[in-house]
Amino acid sequence: MTVPESSAGSTGSPGSSPVRIDGPWTHRDVAANGARFHIAEMGDGPLVLLLHGFPQFWWTWRHQLPALADAGFRAVAMDLRGVGGSDRTPRGYDPANLALDITGVVRSLGEPDAALVGHDLGGYLAWTAAVMRPKLVRRLAVSSMPHPRRWRSAMLSDFAQTRANAYVWGFQRPWLPERQLVADDAALVGRLIRDWSGPGADEPDEDAIAAYRRAMTIPSTAHCSIEPYRWMVRSLARPDGIQFNRRMKRPVRVPTLHLHGALDPVMRTRSAAGSGEYVEAPYRWRLFEGLGHFPHEEDPVAFSTELVNWLKDPEPDR
Repeated sequence: MTVPESSAGSTGSPGSSPVRIDGPWTHRDVAANGARFHIAEMGDGPLVLLLHGFPQFWWTWRHQLPALADAGFRAVAMDLRGVGGSDRTPRGYDPANLALDITGVVRSLGEPDAALVGHDLGGYLAWTAAVMRPKLVRRLAVSSMPHPRRWRSAMLSDFAQTRANAYVWGFQRPWLPERQLVADDAALVGRLIRDWSGPGADEPDEDAIAAYRRAMTIPSTAHCSIEPYRWMVRSLARPDGIQFNRRMKRPVRVPTLHLHGALDPVMRTRSAAGSGEYVEAPYRWRLFEGLGHFPHEEDPVAFSTELVNWLKDPEPDR
């Protein structure tokens, strides 16, 4: 059963909700793939769908929403299944189903396709959606996450990457990770975001981190946030994981922008670089010097400028 809307932080006026934060955007819910998803949207034009990562929610795109709207796009940031104002379901946290959530939202918004922009886990799912439903993905932009096959290879063969992703291995324990995430008003969320940001980053600031901490304490959010990572590791040797890995051999055939912070301590540049081998379309790699795991927040102007210029480029170079 799903968590009631009140538990998902989606009742009352926008300002009264821990996830429906006031701004120039509009909040609403859309139905897709058997669940209800909260979105924040602004602007008119071609759809750009923004996908957050861990341990965040749609609010991570607060800088990009107005930048994209001002550039002539319909910018929509969604909360992934189990996070923010979206439904918490008892199952459905494998990447194939989560990717169908994303493409289902595109259809529910009445659009023929979308440019997907994903960070961290959202990037992993954006790669997946581009392979599974290519007709619904117009362009692909991924930040701080390699192609799923590159991720799998790095986790199994690169000790440095395995060590950098120690938190993912820690998530495989039952119950304890959830308790750690919500302890002391989700203090661990704040520590992770600070530790994963670049050394000189002013963003995410304390107000943003407080918002992420509040969102993590909504009942069931910690469990639902961890479930995708449990699947990613536990399925490595299972038939469903092997089948998914084979499925991801299909090349991405849409223009792809790959963004990465040079000082990302969670996803090493070496692991992310090389994902272009799975793209049979124009592929652009952009490395942000001095930035960590959250380039879209640490330097939102540089990130948004790069993204908008690429989206408006009719013939992005390889």
